[in-house]
Amino acid sequence: MAPHPLRRLVASGLAYQASGIAAGVLALVTLPLYTSHLSAGELGWAEILLTWIILASIVLRVGLQEALLRHWFLDRDRARRSRLARRVVAVVLAGSTALALLVLLAAKPIADVVLDSDAGNAVSTVRAAALGVWAFTNLEVANALLRAQEARRTYLLASLTNVALTVATTIVLVVALEQGPSGYLLGNYLASAVVLVGVWWSQRRLLAGGRDGSATPIGPLLRFGLPTVLPEMAVFALSFVDRQWLLQASGADSAGVYSGAVKLATLVIVVARAFQAAWPPLAYDLDDDAAPRAYAQVVRAYVVALGWVVAALALMRHQISDLLLGSEFSPAEHVAVADALPWLALGWALWGLTWVFTSIAGRAHATGRTLPAALLGLAVNVAALALLVPSLDATGAAIALVAAYVVALAVAHLRTRLLLRVPFERGPLAAAVALLAVVAVAGDQLLPADGAAGWLLRIAACAVIPPLLVAVGAVRPAEVAVLRRAIAARRARRAPSP
Repeated sequence: MAPHPLRRLVASGLAYQASGIAAGVLALVTLPLYTSHLSAGELGWAEILLTWIILASIVLRVGLQEALLRHWFLDRDRARRSRLARRVVAVVLAGSTALALLVLLAAKPIADVVLDSDAGNAVSTVRAAALGVWAFTNLEVANALLRAQEARRTYLLASLTNVALTVATTIVLVVALEQGPSGYLLGNYLASAVVLVGVWWSQRRLLAGGRDGSATPIGPLLRFGLPTVLPEMAVFALSFVDRQWLLQASGADSAGVYSGAVKLATLVIVVARAFQAAWPPLAYDLDDDAAPRAYAQVVRAYVVALGWVVAALALMRHQISDLLLGSEFSPAEHVAVADALPWLALGWALWGLTWVFTSIAGRAHATGRTLPAALLGLAVNVAALALLVPSLDATGAAIALVAAYVVALAVAHLRTRLLLRVPFERGPLAAAVALLAVVAVAGDQLLPADGAAGWLLRIAACAVIPPLLVAVGAVRPAEVAVLRRAIAARRARRAPSP
């Protein structure tokens, strides 16, 4: 019997983002350390280049990652799958290598344009980003290959190794050797390069197989993949434009405040990325009869679970920022980070939902359907930035992000609703959103912001959210019973035998 879609999604998500959870915890633990050696401006530089790396990677992959996942499930022949994997890996490797070399050669003008500085540390930070472009892009494709095979154990081992190497290398470069923002980037991507080589080695038989047949034609892959590039770029640009806008309009310190808030929203980002990694293989593997109900169940579960996390971050925003930001951030910057945090957490949660509509379009081979939604969201983002940043600074940029994703999701739903008629559970979804908003806003306004009373009362407000979700019908009692049985069964399996 096939596992329930939610169970399969959770299992894959945990495997694909167990390392993300570990990385998130370590990122939060080490954030005071890094922000004691990096100013808000230096952190802003590093995070801006991190977003440029991801944006460049989207272009370099030309949708081949999505094409690999979709075509993998259309053909079960191992030799043809080998040729498919080899073609995708080779094309992306060639493109990423060429761009990395170009970035190395043009580091100074890039620093002047992107970071608004041609100082030596800005140029060295851009050079470090060249490695980032190469390592991140190829590792994304390698990870997609593991996800297509649902090779969870290999994925988990590679990812945890990446986390351990990243933390160790970054501490050495940023703290011990004081390499500043360039050390911050190199710490991230030296580890990724090492892990990439390891993943390639683990997949050597697959990548070397199928030599007796003709190479996989690139045309069908690009016809599927290329239409996904602009929507993905536009959706990602929503978080990218915010940082670049803040840098140009308010300076590196404001971009650093925004980046600090993003770091504190790590838990939401990890869950959203786990969903992004685990959902496409499941969505493409569902048959047409099972897919609509599975989509509806998954969306409600996502909104309830991640909505609770966002509400908790809104309630605990002052405590979290005071606890985890280092001495290089001023008291005013602590407050600014706390103000931006709930909006950024909500924005990233909404980003995760975009993959629901991307996969609907992908199932129907209509991958261009989501482009208008992404472009309209980007236009709303730019307009909101122009309106809100002058008065609200980083918080205004975070609010602009939320507005953009709300518009993008609404339009994506309208554009894809006829491709797959999903019976979204609007009543429970509305009840969940209303309850979470009321508790988060009322709790933040009425409860003390600091001191022991603030900690205790705000934690208590977070704790009452799950039973309230059951009370308003967002979560059904039968689902709670199933969850309790699953937890009890898991504990029983782990208990030592007599």
